[in-house]
Amino acid sequence: MKRNIILGAIAMLFSASFAAAADMAVDFDRGGFNYKEALKNTVTAAPDASAVAVEAMPSQLRASQAEWTIMVFVNGKNNLEKFALRDMNEMEMIGSTDKVNIVVELGRMAGFDSSDGDWTGVRRYLVQKDNDPYKITSPVVQDLGMKDMGSYQSVIDFGNWAKQNYPAKKYMLIFWNHGAGWIKSVGLYGNKGISYDDQSNNHIDTPQMAKILQAIGGVTVMGSDACLMQMAEVVYEVKNHVPYIVGSEETEPGDGYTYNTFLDPVVKNPSMTGAQLARVAVDAYSDHYDAQSGGYTQSFVYANAVPQFLQLVNAFAYEVTKANDVEAAKYARDNAVKFAYPENKDLYDFVSLLISKSNNKAVKEKGQALMNYITHNLVGHNRTKDEPGSWWSSPNPLSRAKGIAVYLPNKAVPASYQEMQWAKYSNWDEFVAWLASK
Repeated sequence: MKRNIILGAIAMLFSASFAAAADMAVDFDRGGFNYKEALKNTVTAAPDASAVAVEAMPSQLRASQAEWTIMVFVNGKNNLEKFALRDMNEMEMIGSTDKVNIVVELGRMAGFDSSDGDWTGVRRYLVQKDNDPYKITSPVVQDLGMKDMGSYQSVIDFGNWAKQNYPAKKYMLIFWNHGAGWIKSVGLYGNKGISYDDQSNNHIDTPQMAKILQAIGGVTVMGSDACLMQMAEVVYEVKNHVPYIVGSEETEPGDGYTYNTFLDPVVKNPSMTGAQLARVAVDAYSDHYDAQSGGYTQSFVYANAVPQFLQLVNAFAYEVTKANDVEAAKYARDNAVKFAYPENKDLYDFVSLLISKSNNKAVKEKGQALMNYITHNLVGHNRTKDEPGSWWSSPNPLSRAKGIAVYLPNKAVPASYQEMQWAKYSNWDEFVAWLASK
């Protein structure tokens, strides 16, 4: 979540890239390769996302079934514990109804926050409305003891339990905690991802997010109340299991979502579609932080647009390498809007800067096609606010960000990048390595 990340230099492994479907490697350790031909050959057909239901879920619905069940996996077993309790109290300002179930798995551990009884462990709640902003009064539906909230199996258990006990026509799953995009290393080679449990020292990585969604039968909307998760690498991983994906390209302030302003419109209009709810989530977040001093990003992405997005990225990257447009590409890489991890760049801004410096007609055409697709097809709703800067940081023009980030270091991608579906079916890793070699 959250804007408390202190970044150091991150060493990246140099790795040979490959295209899974073609079984053909582009080896930058080996001399004599033709990178243009290799990049061209690695454009492979992406898996079909047509299995993603437009509004997800069972075809036979009982009359008593709710419209929405909103499942929030709140891992407060770290330095975000006080925000976990605050967000739970925000949810209780609205509470569940016969049409909207608000179901929470909330974890705490010793050593961070002692308020509200200083209990520890993991509890499940059906959130009920109350008038106490400082104390959780919703009844505990299940007490799980000290469960590992950094295990993806814990989210699977929670999601299946919530669906079985609080069935609905549509579902939203929110991952609540620190987030780090796709990146798999802390410091040099430790682990990153989402949902860090400081007691178990475990976490959930991006491929495991897809396993979670698949195991619980998919959801209508996935939200990451966490930093840096709205990346090409993340949305491509989960695209087959959720139609609408909400997240932030940049870090989130400590308070993350403001749950009362998000949930209130849903409770008042429970028949809203998945796309409408995703828009409400973006707007509730953005309206709250518009009134504060810092900058922010928040967007939602259509999952069924992601496969074509990959193909347009491939086509653009190939034209840049074919034209050997090195100077334009380096300028764009070095000047595109970046986020808390400076190797994360807004893709639209990168492409815009590159084509502004290129004299190649094909590069400009492919770049413009990709930019148009991002704003008109991929990103359903995007809101931003510039970071004004301070004595320790420069202003950041976040208003140039258009809703989807991508990993763009000035070195070849590390070996762990190859675990991502995005790396297997795109040639982005080859493009990054080509540019880094120049």
